[in-house]
Amino acid sequence: MSIVTVQLGQCGNQVGHELFDILCSDARDGQRREYGAASCERFFHQTMHGELVARAVLVDMEPKVINQSMGKAAKSGRWRYGETSHFSQKQGSGNNWANGYCVHGPGHREAVEELVRREVERCDRLAGLMAVMSVAGGTGSGVGTYVTQCLRDVYPKSFILNHLTWPYETGEVIVQNYNSVLTLAHLYQLSDAILVHENDTVHRICSQLLKIKHISFKDVNRVISHQLGSVLQPALTTDSHGVYSRNPLGDLVSALVCHPEYKLLSVCNVPQMPSSSIAYSTFSWPGPLRHLRQMLISNTKMEEGIDWQVRTPAGSERTRTLTGASFNTSLANLLILRGKDVYSADTGCFEDPGLYTSWLSSAEAFNLWKSPVPFNKYEKSATLVCNSQSLLRPLNNMVGKAWNMFASRAYIHQYIKFGISEEDFLDSFTSLEQVISSYSQLGKT
Repeated sequence: MSIVTVQLGQCGNQVGHELFDILCSDARDGQRREYGAASCERFFHQTMHGELVARAVLVDMEPKVINQSMGKAAKSGRWRYGETSHFSQKQGSGNNWANGYCVHGPGHREAVEELVRREVERCDRLAGLMAVMSVAGGTGSGVGTYVTQCLRDVYPKSFILNHLTWPYETGEVIVQNYNSVLTLAHLYQLSDAILVHENDTVHRICSQLLKIKHISFKDVNRVISHQLGSVLQPALTTDSHGVYSRNPLGDLVSALVCHPEYKLLSVCNVPQMPSSSIAYSTFSWPGPLRHLRQMLISNTKMEEGIDWQVRTPAGSERTRTLTGASFNTSLANLLILRGKDVYSADTGCFEDPGLYTSWLSSAEAFNLWKSPVPFNKYEKSATLVCNSQSLLRPLNNMVGKAWNMFASRAYIHQYIKFGISEEDFLDSFTSLEQVISSYSQLGKT
């Protein structure tokens, strides 16, 4: 089954290009033919001449980034985008969610839906749709939200995964918190799952783990794409009977999103190191899995700086740790192991009931996928996709900052002139405050 990806805005198109580049390299370097075939069926279709063409639609209100992405893909000689699978204009959304959602989205709905329809019809079987976008700007967030709404209308029974890039906390756009609130509140009603990468966290990975001195957006996008690819590439599920999963988005949603009030997913991945060091490093499974578990409960997205004092809580102590910080309670976790000796790895530490909310058993809350094929040059790698309280702090901070701006009516007129009312803002705040409350309750017995 195949996934149709919709790349939206500057960030979405840049992340999407890096993702397809990694997926193509990994599929062609796969040690097993069935793994490469399953990956290609999932993300590419093949021309009569054997060329791999990404199952993707590129959308932006300015043509520059789309042209760059298509040119880089073609020059790689390994894969390319479809020659007519893109849509752009010559006027951006001005970092205004309302402009993207109320003006550009509706104005170009038919053109974008037609491009998606063509890609869907190229699939023998559709596994679902993935929208790749940011939440800070105008096109990625505003047009992205509108396009997601259209996808839900046109494909009501298909799985929809939204991948969101969360802005730097110090700020990229003055109204990024408004755009983020409006995006998340709307997507919560439309998407089956929302997978989030925080720019601040990825930046620290580039600096502290990958030892990159001058970090570019390409470096950040490469890390995001590596982690996203490690989630989406073929794997053997518990019930797959030795055959790679054919329904990746459906399996992901069923494993992690057991309640419509809990849709926020985050990712941890080990190991992560400079490419020059990979050849000189060897791992056994116990070490990385122990680190990954501690990253989960202490809410640390990288191996550097893990708080080892955090312990699995018991009873009334669930919400506090030895250091006074919040314990990261999970609703559900999905562990994906790739590479050598995956069948010998002991993952029992992730079945500890203390990791999970009290109203769901660990047997239901924990899922394990495996693939004996190494991913992206790592002999062994482990990825943990979490539906937990890990995004509670950044979400709460974002809503708080947006509310403070709204209380002083800062920049509200810029949204009203495109059709978003103060009531729309209040509805979005109410929706996300309910999400915050729901995730806060996970840690209470």
